[in-house]
Amino acid sequence: MPVMDGYETLEQIQKQDLPTMVIVVSGDIQPEAHERVKALGAIDFIKKPTSTEALTELLEKFGLYRAPEPSAAPATPARAPIIKKGEIGNIGTRDCMQEIANVAMGQAADLLARLLKVFVKLPIPNVNLLEVSELEMALSLTEQQDTYSAVCQGFIGSGISGEALLIFSDSSFGDIAKLLDYKGEVDRMVELELLMEVASILVGACTNGIAQQLDTTFSQGHPVVLGQHVKVSELIKANAKRWKKTLAIEITYEIENYNISCDLLLLFTEDSLDNLNKRLSYLMD
Repeated sequence: MPVMDGYETLEQIQKQDLPTMVIVVSGDIQPEAHERVKALGAIDFIKKPTSTEALTELLEKFGLYRAPEPSAAPATPARAPIIKKGEIGNIGTRDCMQEIANVAMGQAADLLARLLKVFVKLPIPNVNLLEVSELEMALSLTEQQDTYSAVCQGFIGSGISGEALLIFSDSSFGDIAKLLDYKGEVDRMVELELLMEVASILVGACTNGIAQQLDTTFSQGHPVVLGQHVKVSELIKANAKRWKKTLAIEITYEIENYNISCDLLLLFTEDSLDNLNKRLSYLMD
């Protein structure tokens, strides 16, 4: 939704008193997200991934759908479009990967929200096939004068491999320490512990969520600190040899009412695209 998000849409429906019945289908499974949409007038909430059967049952419950008479010839199932090496493919591919990332993103946010007792604001994931020279430009980090700390963790399974890169704004450490009830001085070592804790939650939940949807499992390597208190450009330049052309999924996490933000990048290797295509095709059957 390029102009308004779901909450803003519900607010406008209420404000304009539109005769509309809204069922929210979302990957954001935070309890507060459910409460907010119901308070804004949604008649029900269903989490992604969902099924045709579950959605049909819900629509029938509210009198919004009646099953048609059975047809003689079943429809041919859609198949996922192909991501080709050297290009992102078409909009269908992007949509498919965004939906997978959206569900995994919501699972990770739910864990973080429950741990910190906060509400995590979630964007639409960005999906692109990038050269390493384009990686910095693709990031949503806006304050170029800020410094960042980053940790990277590899993952592999069923011929699909990559790295999860968490880039954490250094200005966020003070608030994250408060939320985790840390009482001492927030020095460099404490910042590293906080970074590792946030990375463990977001990277683990997000990669597991993607693996589950692709019907596979990922083994994870040990986390590696890429840098502390450096510019994003320095992070990318220092690690350019690690990433060449890569399928990148970028998710920006922000915590409402706190100065906490980070970027999670899932960087799939170009050699993984063939196996990824096969998994997507099975998912679309």
